[in-house]
Amino acid sequence: MSEKNWVATLLLCFFLGVLGVHRFYVGKIGTGILMLITGGGFGIWVLIDFIMIIVGSFKDKEGNPIKAS
Repeated sequence: MSEKNWVATLLLCFFLGVLGVHRFYVGKIGTGILMLITGGGFGIWVLIDFIMIIVGSFKDKEGNPIKAS
């Protein structure tokens, strides 16, 4: 299980997802930059990430799932 906070990741994705802030938070710098440039994959990538965070399948840079505790 990841050390990153599930609620923080969820809120960052919801409010600043188009900027990729939630990806920077979990250590995924490369994809965070891509999301920043493309506006969150034109919104589609953000929606997918948001759903993945809710169901608990979103992972940090080390591959550990970020789940609600």
